[in-house]
Amino acid sequence: MTLSTLTLPSPSSDRRRWLALVVICFGQFMIVLDSTIVNVALASIQRDLHFTQADLTWVVNAYLITFGSLLLLAGRAGDLIGRKKVFLGGVVLFTAASVLCGLAQDPAALIAARFLQGAGGALSSGVILALIVTGFPGPAERAQAMSVFTFVVAGGGSIGLLAGGLLTQWVNWHWIFFINLPVGVVTFWLGSVLIDETEGIGLRQGVDLVGSVLVTAAMVLGVYSIVTAAEYGWASVHTLGFGGAAVTLLASFLVLEGRITNPIMPLRILRIRSLVGASVARAMLATGMFATFFLGTLYLQHVRGYSAIGTGLAFLPWSISLGVLSLGITARLMHRFGPRRTLIPGMVAIVAALVLMANTGQNASYFPELFGAYLLFGIGAGTSFMPLVTIAMSEVPPQDAGLASGIANVSMQISAAIGLAALGTISSGHSTALVAQGYSLSSALTGGYQLSFGIAAACVAVGLLVVLVVLRPLGARHDAPVTSREWAEGTAEAA
Repeated sequence: MTLSTLTLPSPSSDRRRWLALVVICFGQFMIVLDSTIVNVALASIQRDLHFTQADLTWVVNAYLITFGSLLLLAGRAGDLIGRKKVFLGGVVLFTAASVLCGLAQDPAALIAARFLQGAGGALSSGVILALIVTGFPGPAERAQAMSVFTFVVAGGGSIGLLAGGLLTQWVNWHWIFFINLPVGVVTFWLGSVLIDETEGIGLRQGVDLVGSVLVTAAMVLGVYSIVTAAEYGWASVHTLGFGGAAVTLLASFLVLEGRITNPIMPLRILRIRSLVGASVARAMLATGMFATFFLGTLYLQHVRGYSAIGTGLAFLPWSISLGVLSLGITARLMHRFGPRRTLIPGMVAIVAALVLMANTGQNASYFPELFGAYLLFGIGAGTSFMPLVTIAMSEVPPQDAGLASGIANVSMQISAAIGLAALGTISSGHSTALVAQGYSLSSALTGGYQLSFGIAAACVAVGLLVVLVVLRPLGARHDAPVTSREWAEGTAEAA
């Protein structure tokens, strides 16, 4: 497929492209639905399967480890053998693993199934951005497509929060996984019919399996060292040993990628400043986002005594504001001001929201304190994630779109796994120390959550600094608004 073919789709293919986009978004919807629905049910899962507080993070991290570790392989596999094949294969694996999660009767079975579920999520999610970027190459139509994509993500988050609460409280937590079965079946069926296969560059030069193993092992060991740091100590031989092994494997991976003919991650991709800078900023945002959901859920249920349904309703200001902005408001802001000028206020809003949460006490009222923090976070997320994706993919050649999609996603997912593990450990450790000092359990838990929210705010502030320094305008690339003609053409196609 040539660049001219990508940029000049025939009129008869336009409707099919937009229908295919809806199907692709269904795949992402299933992944986002699973993420938020699990967070709401964590307390019930902990009680039913007798998880310890430290081990509970593995319900999330087991998924995040395989998801983040396999994204590069998934993205590159899409470039090599075709993105439709990889996407549909991921949908099948994710759906099957979801059923296994629902059938789990002990912690080991659930964690093992979550590892498989993460692998399926990586295969499908690893090529989604590439499918959108190559299918909608024009600036205006891409903005419209990204609006649809972001709206589905927000919708998945909203439905997941509510469905998780309803299913957990009225039936049981097992059904939060079974809900993926009908969505997965429909997505696979429609995707087989509507999504056009991309022509892969082939396997003539082989597949970098060694590199895939190295980077996966590095991520697994790195997250494991952080998750178990509270038990063994941050300066223990155990923690430093596994952490050092992770760093060594990651360094070996980078050396290997610079020497072989067909690496999973050609190092030339790292010369694209917009991709690298935006990926780092997304990584910092992920830390704040996952801290908000995971620790925020525990705060609402363990400190404030919210039910599963009440927790889902409490997060509605976040999901509704994000969804409203994704209906086209953020795309229009990008059209008028450019991605970078839209992004900066959004990240400032997220930092402010996390600072508010870091100062929320155990007796804080929902309105206006928690409501305001979640609303501000939703507004910030709604004006941050789309511009970051747009900037990240803006200078990537079409033949490397799958790899770039993997890099953009892996930075976010691995940071989320490591950040969640670290913040969960820090929160737990600080709460334990406060209890030893004579604080009540509720006050100690609140203190632990507050400290972690403060650290999360600092992480997002670092991401903002990256945007200001690394993603400063080069000519007019990052801040150039879409022309009125391009916008009108893209809007007409979307309609």
